Amino acid sequence: MDVAISLELEPLMQRNDHGMFFSSGNFVCSLNARDRKIVCVTGGNSYFGSHLIKKLLAYGYLVRVIIQNQANLEDMKELMREEMKQLESVVVARMDDLDSLCNAFRGCHVVFHTSSFIDPRGISGYTEQMAFIEAEAAKNVIEACGRAAYVKRCVFTSSLLACIWKNDLPNVIDESSWSDETFCREHKLWLALAKTRAEKAAWWKAREMKVKLVTVCPGLLMAPSFPNAHLETSVPYLKGGDFMLRQGTLATEDVSKVAEAHIYVYEDMDYGGCGRYICFGKIVETLEEAIQLENGLNIGGHLSGDQSPLAVAVDNNEIPPKITKSKLSRLLFHASQRLPCKQ
Repeated sequence: MDVAISLELEPLMQRNDHGMFFSSGNFVCSLNARDRKIVCVTGGNSYFGSHLIKKLLAYGYLVRVIIQNQANLEDMKELMREEMKQLESVVVARMDDLDSLCNAFRGCHVVFHTSSFIDPRGISGYTEQMAFIEAEAAKNVIEACGRAAYVKRCVFTSSLLACIWKNDLPNVIDESSWSDETFCREHKLWLALAKTRAEKAAWWKAREMKVKLVTVCPGLLMAPSFPNAHLETSVPYLKGGDFMLRQGTLATEDVSKVAEAHIYVYEDMDYGGCGRYICFGKIVETLEEAIQLENGLNIGGHLSGDQSPLAVAVDNNEIPPKITKSKLSRLLFHASQRLPCKQ
């Protein structure tokens, strides 16, 4: 059985060769953090996970990072340099081992669960088996949060893909919209299937374990300026992208803003924040924008072409569905009104 361990054997509060602080049980940190709350981030070696960690550190939180094996530390070092030495700890805990997750979450005020399967180099693609892994891991994360976290709270990173894939889309796509698992399976939309199944599993387990859960459903993660995106996370997301383009559901968001939204959603849980939140900044509406995005990712024809089996009749006279993020916009507005009181 795997056990959650910290990646070091050095005395507490001494830096290792990578400049990191490690601990072996009694977690201590000298940072002046927001109420000295320890927050935990799974998938610290992922593109989004690293951005979330940087934002949490900038906001003054003590950040504990979960990775699934020691080799993931090298991926983290590529994604984060100066931030590594600011972490409260880095802990190895497998997503399929409930006991190791419980040990990793002890003392945490919230668990930010960003991803269960991470392939930073994009070697394997995304498969149906990975969809199963995501769902099973989501249940373990929520159960461990309910058993061990100091405060039973979880902010779960889902995806807009969990809202937009079905035969008959509503006129307005909002937080009540769910992708159809059968549709995703029939069209081999494995990432959409994974995010849909994992989020549903998280909600089911959260009710059972009495964990307060919120989920964030972002569009395609972008670097700070359009059309720059992260190749390895974009290719699985954009399966069926030409269909999304014609349906008006190809939405993107700056990865830093998605990370910030996660923090505001967490902090709003003290003021009644709950449920799902759709998060996007831009909808790709024109062929020119689609080609820009393709060129930025070096995937020519993926969006502007017509080779997808999903490219079945989209009536050009139909009004495309409207994706709304009004719930998140309201939350961010109220958070901005409270912000001076928190600083």
